[in-house]
Amino acid sequence: MPSEAVRVRAAGPADLTTIHGFILDLAAYERLSHEAEATLADLERDLFGPAPRVFCDIAEIDGAPVGFALWFYSYSTFRGRHGIWLEDLFVRPERRGAGAGLALLKALARRCADQDLARLEWSVLDWNAPAIGFYDSLGALTMDEWTTRRLTGAALEALAR
Repeated sequence: MPSEAVRVRAAGPADLTTIHGFILDLAAYERLSHEAEATLADLERDLFGPAPRVFCDIAEIDGAPVGFALWFYSYSTFRGRHGIWLEDLFVRPERRGAGAGLALLKALARRCADQDLARLEWSVLDWNAPAIGFYDSLGALTMDEWTTRRLTGAALEALAR
């Protein structure tokens, strides 16, 4: 049982450096630092520009940021309703077990309930056993029948022509 109170709040422009740091720490944890290209300017534009399309919640313990959830709205044509796609969930390793990850997911689940959203979805690397165990403990379903596909770089550019 977590012994410290976790507070979840919406991120603001003053959090840009913290968010960027969380992204870099997450990329290192996932062994994907070479793919982390987002700049502070990118994050400022997309999170806090005139028409934000992505959102971020910050988990704090004793007023100090310890984790974040970066998310956006998705849409289910089958359900006929929006949902939330959780792009990134990260808690600093030294603060794991204090309930920050759970608090961030609960905040998103409450948003789904309050806004009558159909689902909350995310992906997890298949080798990340601690995260998988945590998600299983929440009752999250594994969507084994779905395979993620991605176009990027030259392949994306070629298709766009």
